[in-house]
Amino acid sequence: MSTNRPMPTLLIIPTGIGCDVGGYSGDAIPTARLLAAVSGCLITHPNVMNAGSLYWPDSCIHYVEGYSLNLYTSGQVMLKPVRQQKVGLLLDAGLESDLRKRHLQVADGCNASLGLDIGPCITTERALQINLNRGLTGSSWGNIEEPDILLRGAEKLKQSGATAIAVITRFPDDGESLGTQLYRQGKGVDAIAGAEAVISHFLVKNLLIPCAHAPALSALPIDFDLDPRASGEEIGYTFLQSVLVGLSRAPDLVLKVNLDLKDNSFTQRANLLSIDDVGAAVVPQGALGGESVLSCIERDIPLVIVDNPGILNVTSKKMRLDERISEKGLKVLFAKNYVEASGLVMALREGISIQSLRRPINAVNELN
Repeated sequence: MSTNRPMPTLLIIPTGIGCDVGGYSGDAIPTARLLAAVSGCLITHPNVMNAGSLYWPDSCIHYVEGYSLNLYTSGQVMLKPVRQQKVGLLLDAGLESDLRKRHLQVADGCNASLGLDIGPCITTERALQINLNRGLTGSSWGNIEEPDILLRGAEKLKQSGATAIAVITRFPDDGESLGTQLYRQGKGVDAIAGAEAVISHFLVKNLLIPCAHAPALSALPIDFDLDPRASGEEIGYTFLQSVLVGLSRAPDLVLKVNLDLKDNSFTQRANLLSIDDVGAAVVPQGALGGESVLSCIERDIPLVIVDNPGILNVTSKKMRLDERISEKGLKVLFAKNYVEASGLVMALREGISIQSLRRPINAVNELN
C-alpha cells in the first residue's frame, strides 16, 4: 500500500439513470471500497453506499448527500469528518402502523447492535404524499405534495439536537408495474431514486446538515428471477439500516463564508476537506452534465471517465472535453471499468506518469 498521504477522490454515479454499476441497491459498494483503498480517502454519495438491508462502514469513505456534494465541488462548503453524528428520525405520518413499527425496530437495533446514536424521533403533522414520475429521458424523479410539513418536522429535529436526519416517507407501491419488474430483473431504472434525491436535496438546502432518505414500501412477493444487484432491497422489511450507518459518520458541512478568513492557521484547516484537496473525480461516461462534474471540470480536477452505461448520453465527446484537454491542459483519463479506474487513481496518487504505463512510450520532446 502507498506510503504517500491520502489523495481525496470523488466517486460520482448519478441516481435514477440506470447505470450498470451504481444503478441498483448498493451494487457500487465494492467499487467504492476499492477506490477508497487505493486513494486513502473517498468522497461519495448515498446512492453509491445504500444497499437496503446491507451496508459497509469504512473510515476512508465519506458519505455526502448529492446536493451537499454540489456545494462541496463548487467550493461553498468544506467537509469536517466527525466521530459520530446524532441521527434524528423523521417519520411520515402516512406510514401504516406495521411499517412505522418496523422502522422504529431498525433504529432500536442499530442502537443496540451497532452502537449508533439514534434520536430524537418525530412524526410529521400529516402525510407527506410523494409522487413518482419519469423524465423525458426515462430517468426517475418525483415531488412532495407537503414540503412545508416535511421541513417543519426536520427543523424540529435539528432544534432538538439532531446533527443528521434520516427521513422515512411512504412511497406509492408500484410492484406490479412493468418498470419495477424490469428493474428487479436488472433491465430498468430505479423508479424511486429520483424522488428520494428530491427529498434529501430539499432538506440539505434548508438545514445544511447531513440528510438521507429511506423509502417505506410494502413487501414485494418473491421474484425467482431477481437480478443480484437488486437483492439488497429484497431481504428486509426496510431500507433504513444502510441510511443510518451512512449518516452515523457523515461529515459535517462547514460553510466557507463562516470561516474566519483572517485566521489561516493550521488548526482551523487541519480537519477540513476542501475541494482544493481533491486529486481526482471518477465519473461515468454519458453522465457528465451534472453540477458536481461541471465544477470539477472548471477546477481542472483530473477526471477518470469510466464506461458505465446508463440512459443518459452526455458524453466527453458531446462535452468537447478533447478541446479542453488541448486548450487548457485538463487531464482526462478513460477507463473501461472501475478496476482500471482504480489503477489510474493509484497512479495519480503515487505521481506515476500514466504515459509511462502504456505502450508505445513516446520519446521526450526537445524544444529548439
